[in-house]
Amino acid sequence: MAIQRALLLIADIGGYTRFLKTHAINLAHAHDMVTQLLEAVIDGAASPLELAKLEGDAAFFYAPLSENTRVDVAKVVTAIRAAFQHRKELLRIDRSCTCEGCTQVEQLTLKFVVHQGEVAFQRVKRFTELGGVDVIVVHRMLKNSVPIREYVLMTDGLARQLAPDLQERALSLHEELEGLGRYTLRYVPLDVLEPAQALSLQPSSLRRVVAWTRMTWRSLPYMLKLKQPCTGFRNFDAGGENVAGALQP
Repeated sequence: MAIQRALLLIADIGGYTRFLKTHAINLAHAHDMVTQLLEAVIDGAASPLELAKLEGDAAFFYAPLSENTRVDVAKVVTAIRAAFQHRKELLRIDRSCTCEGCTQVEQLTLKFVVHQGEVAFQRVKRFTELGGVDVIVVHRMLKNSVPIREYVLMTDGLARQLAPDLQERALSLHEELEGLGRYTLRYVPLDVLEPAQALSLQPSSLRRVVAWTRMTWRSLPYMLKLKQPCTGFRNFDAGGENVAGALQP
């Protein structure tokens, strides 16, 4: 087991509301919407970020650091967000279903938590498992009191590596991270990094048919109750309630 310094980043999707629980098709389609957006998040994550694992409605990335290397957090977050926004707009204009799982896609949001520290890397077959206190820290940061929906939240030391203009606009807060004590954190609204771009995507009948066929195929195991949709999803309502197990016929 190797110990190395690394940047740790979680991109977390949220925004669905409670009434998705009222019908099976809502949850099945919501699961597919989030899956497609997670695929976009992964596609948007540029080097040196590597995917550690998918965690329900979030993607956990890492980047090994040497003594003299740094990762431009603003740059990688902006790239991931752009890919997320592009896919979300495609899902909107290609929508052919009026269920709540599909029509709420425009409400979905993206937030980031980022930390760096010492990480234990363990290779298990073709997967890399990450462990250590700093891995726990970045996950505990997901539960916070940031008063806005889309932001990047960083530990104070990492925030000091931002460009001077971003450092000035980073807002401080103190959080009690469960089991770890009190931490000074700083957050930057995503629109401060780069305002959301207006996309000029045009509808396409062919693309709409392909999107509907793909979603129907991917949703089928959940509609047939061979799999449970939204298992492990943390952010499916305004209160952060996990909807796993809430499926209704």
